[in-house]
Amino acid sequence: MFNRLQKLINRGNESAFLWGARQTGKSTLLKTLFAHSPCYDFLLSDVFEKYSRRPSQLRAELAETPPPKGTPVLIDEVQLVPDLLPEIQWMIVNLGISFILSGSSPRKLKRAGANLLGGRALRYEMFPLVWKEIPHFQLERALTYGLLPRHYQLGASSPAMSAYVGDYLKEEIAAEARQRRIPTFSRFLEVAAVTNGEAVNQTNIARECGISVPTVAEYFDILVETLVGRIVPAYQARPKRRTVSAPRFYFFDVGLANYLLQRGDMTPRTEAFGKAFEHFLFQELKAHAHYSGLNYPVSYWRTTSQYEVDFVLGHHLAVEVKSTTEITNAHLRGLKAFGEEYPGINRLLVSRDPTPQRFEGVRAIPWTQFLEELWSGELTAQFPV
Repeated sequence: MFNRLQKLINRGNESAFLWGARQTGKSTLLKTLFAHSPCYDFLLSDVFEKYSRRPSQLRAELAETPPPKGTPVLIDEVQLVPDLLPEIQWMIVNLGISFILSGSSPRKLKRAGANLLGGRALRYEMFPLVWKEIPHFQLERALTYGLLPRHYQLGASSPAMSAYVGDYLKEEIAAEARQRRIPTFSRFLEVAAVTNGEAVNQTNIARECGISVPTVAEYFDILVETLVGRIVPAYQARPKRRTVSAPRFYFFDVGLANYLLQRGDMTPRTEAFGKAFEHFLFQELKAHAHYSGLNYPVSYWRTTSQYEVDFVLGHHLAVEVKSTTEITNAHLRGLKAFGEEYPGINRLLVSRDPTPQRFEGVRAIPWTQFLEELWSGELTAQFPV
């Protein structure tokens, strides 16, 4: 059992949406946080049939037997029954009942023109596991199998991830496109995996997949809106040097990227290990930004002359990630250039080198220390709320 860090902070008694890709642990979390709440799971065929056929039935039941004051009603996989949302909004306004509505993404509801409760519900997101949630964390296990709870526990990525990709990504996510072109979408997933962590070149991807650039843009939008992918914009605050403006793309879980790329076990001191290590720390940053309530943006910086910094947190901290176990001056090239461009922003080098060091204003710390400082709040203590 993992002690998840998503606690729906600042919710009070407000209604809320909890979104997250499949198997991130949304249902388990809600049943843990709200063990005494009535729960309607729309993955159950009888529940789905009953309330999809007559959405007003839920209103009638809860009006007759409302939950105790302060106890929210849980609705799992709400995107499957969009017609239920007007009834839920009426109950929020007229009966004072609060709801926690979970699902894989709001895209399907928006596409159906569903009412998203008119701003009456807060929005939260569930991410894969993070370092702080896992007792006796194993880095190579996480980099190889990913951080979806079931996959990390199984430690055998191929069968579990094959089912995940086949049943969820290639079927359900592909169905979000205007036409069900699953083979084309499958090819796109493979090519997108090759560019995972790199600047997106839609023209090249279109050529590789044999589809149009607008279709590539649509497919990326689908991945982002269904929370399967993340876009990292370029940092361009008053640049002096010429910078790259194309965004980067990451899949939401490093194990998914590994499966699509057929990487196998992650071996230290390989290029694949380095990319997976960077991806893992990106996942930690995105989860922390949300769970902490700080919601700082994460961007990257790269110049046309090949100076680069992996992540810029808001306008406050530049983070370069290296999987090396021995830091040298050569690893500081990007951070030094960034410091010349933006002297007021702190700079940090994160690696597997076990010795904390300082080089010309740049802190270099082990990845475990970085995560300790991140999740304790020490690293972001000066960030605006």
